[in-house]
Amino acid sequence: MQSLAMIENWPVPTAAAAVVRADGTVLGAHGPTAHRFPLASVTKPLAAYAALVAYEEGAIEFDDPAGPEGSTVRHLLAHTSGLAFDEHRATSAPGTRRLYSNAGFEVLGDHIAKTTEIPFAEYLHQAVLEPLGMSSTTLEGSPAKDGVSTVDDLARFAAEVQAPRLLDPRTVAEAMTVQYPGLKGVLPGYGHQNPNDWGLGFEIRDSKSPHWTGSSSSPRTFGHFGQSGTFLWVDPDAGVACVALTDRAFGPWAAEVWPPFTDAVLAEV
Repeated sequence: MQSLAMIENWPVPTAAAAVVRADGTVLGAHGPTAHRFPLASVTKPLAAYAALVAYEEGAIEFDDPAGPEGSTVRHLLAHTSGLAFDEHRATSAPGTRRLYSNAGFEVLGDHIAKTTEIPFAEYLHQAVLEPLGMSSTTLEGSPAKDGVSTVDDLARFAAEVQAPRLLDPRTVAEAMTVQYPGLKGVLPGYGHQNPNDWGLGFEIRDSKSPHWTGSSSSPRTFGHFGQSGTFLWVDPDAGVACVALTDRAFGPWAAEVWPPFTDAVLAEV
């Protein structure tokens, strides 16, 4: 895919990208796809997928109490627990605002570790990484932001999310469905959004503007980006997913180059 060569013009030291279909067919790849990059918040979809496995195993229920008083596992996954961005303190009542929270995912990881009696990093490995052959991916701290992975591994994950083998497709469909519709909030790096729609651990594009995906991305597009200059999106209408990892912190450069890159990928597909 010629569009992937656009990453050579990004103002970053190192970048790699790939586009993958639901059946695992890699339509194109560019750059060092076996290079391990810090994922930052692209860790969250991996952690969320482990939570979905824990749900199907019966270790947790989405409506189990977890986090601040009145909060549940579902609130934590959907960034509506009321927990602050990076502090373990409540700033609003659960279910009333979309407050993007690293702390919420840390509470989620602790909850799953407690119910499964397995440290969360090990549970993620057993539940998601090992079955998918993601041998270069590790969680080295917070389930919100301390994952390290490669484009090759995340392409495997992107195929799984499009055509689940580890989970019942209905569970994954639930994760890609807006939770607590109509809530407004700040999308980090892109300001206030009304509504600011999220599923269970995955951001849903809908009509957000501005946004880190493309102008031609379907409203059903879901995924995540990270402050380490990384992203993963899945566009169900186009039938493809795209992963791009870099080693430069997110900033205006990313907001400038990511949307036209995504549009070029979709046009070529």
